[in-house]
Amino acid sequence: VIVGLGPVGAVAANLAGQRGLKVLALDKQTEIYDKPRAFGLDHEIMRVLGNIGVAGDIAEHVMPYRTSEYHTTGSRVLKRIVAASPPLPLGWEANYVFSQPALEAALRKRALSLPSVQIELGTQAVAIRSIDGGQQLTLRNAQGAERPVCARYVLACDGGSSTLRSRLGLDMEDLLFDEPWLVVDIMVEPHALNSLPQTNIQYCETARPCTYIVGPGRHRRWEFMINEGEAPDALAQPGAVEKLLARWLAPQDYRFWRSAAYRFHALVLRQWRRGQVFFLGDAAHMTPPFMAQGMCQGVRDAANLVWKLDMLIKGLAAPDLLDSYQEERLPHVRHTTLVTKELGRVICERDPVKAAERDERMLAEMKAHPEPTIRQSLIPGLSGGFIAAPGLACAQGDLFPQPFVHDAQGTAGLLDEFTGASFRLAVAHDIDLSALQPVVERWRRASSLQLTLIRLAPLSESPREAGDFQERDGVLQRWMADHGCKIVLVRPDHYVFGACATIEQAALLLDNLRHKLAPGARAAETAGVARFHNSQ
Repeated sequence: VIVGLGPVGAVAANLAGQRGLKVLALDKQTEIYDKPRAFGLDHEIMRVLGNIGVAGDIAEHVMPYRTSEYHTTGSRVLKRIVAASPPLPLGWEANYVFSQPALEAALRKRALSLPSVQIELGTQAVAIRSIDGGQQLTLRNAQGAERPVCARYVLACDGGSSTLRSRLGLDMEDLLFDEPWLVVDIMVEPHALNSLPQTNIQYCETARPCTYIVGPGRHRRWEFMINEGEAPDALAQPGAVEKLLARWLAPQDYRFWRSAAYRFHALVLRQWRRGQVFFLGDAAHMTPPFMAQGMCQGVRDAANLVWKLDMLIKGLAAPDLLDSYQEERLPHVRHTTLVTKELGRVICERDPVKAAERDERMLAEMKAHPEPTIRQSLIPGLSGGFIAAPGLACAQGDLFPQPFVHDAQGTAGLLDEFTGASFRLAVAHDIDLSALQPVVERWRRASSLQLTLIRLAPLSESPREAGDFQERDGVLQRWMADHGCKIVLVRPDHYVFGACATIEQAALLLDNLRHKLAPGARAAETAGVARFHNSQ
């Protein structure tokens, strides 16, 4: 059962349904909320949406994210954050702005097309208790009627005010960021578009810090810090918003869409799992919006968890695989949230003396290092969990690149379109397949886990066999060269389990994967590491 069908719950429903898992997805609302809330996503999330099959459906509702500039009083530029330059490491633009209602509609439509997914709207979970083999939820429909439903697993995607989190008495770590802001969305009239900034701007001004973001089409968003003594509800009224926007636009230059007051929090759940109940998205963490990572964090949660549940349900892994969910996601979310918090501190500084010190420090940094910050460099990989044992491989926890390729039949596309979101073993063109194949076959006989073999063809030759691919831009070839590896073992969520340089090391890497999927796996890792060092 998935409780909550916002973007995170809808992604989880699609990923589970694609794997044939029987899903009941609930949402207490009867309709998709028609106003924009989440506004940014990145290439990792677009890759997941591409795997689900909705990337094309939302194409007209997304746009590459513009450069972000930090301005102080007098429009001096304190910092620039830009997207990585092509060639694109994951096959998608590095960052996007998007329309949340359109994304939710596409995700729900796709989920409804999956035979094992059932969706109930106007239904909420009002109680939960453990039973033998799973959980029993009490569901209440829009008419107030209640009924019990039993599930092996429950995914709580029910937002920042999560009912299930409250029912289970779980608390969150406060990372000490709590600021009141007003979010305003408008549709700009065509004649006024060119009068607005063409980049995203963080106005780091002590009188009222604010943010301006270029959205898809004519959509523009402002976020204004609420001053002490101001009533948030009063500031959100159209007349008050009109005064706030007067610096940029006259009332006849735009159509008001919505305004809403929020408290921007930095919170992380201490316990992401209670038995067979897992928390995802805002139910597990709340991130200020200054890096556009709020929804991204939740989609990563779903992509991380669903394949693990699938493996356990199908008897391909031991139960302790599920312990890696919090082990992997909590440090990643905490790091990203702390980075976002520090960016927020830059923007939210209200003390004139401290703001002046900030300006001088950041201007000096800009002069010494004029190159902009690459947005993707601020997002970490995995620091632990279900990855190869330390010392057994390299690149553990990195995101696996997704090059644009063509196969032996001349069909072109992104690599995931050929391989799906499976376990993959990617090898360089100069690896001897005749020596590698027996290693792979031995592993397949010892494990019922599906493993897709990918071989890069030389850039000078066309692919000749099934499983051979030639890159267009050399993205994966350069990544392998940078990491000093020729063989890469990749997880279904596109994180690298481990990479190595030789067939002998690949055999140990595959053994490590098999052992990690077995009960009591971790105790066996030390011996594997020693064998690896002896083979070098």
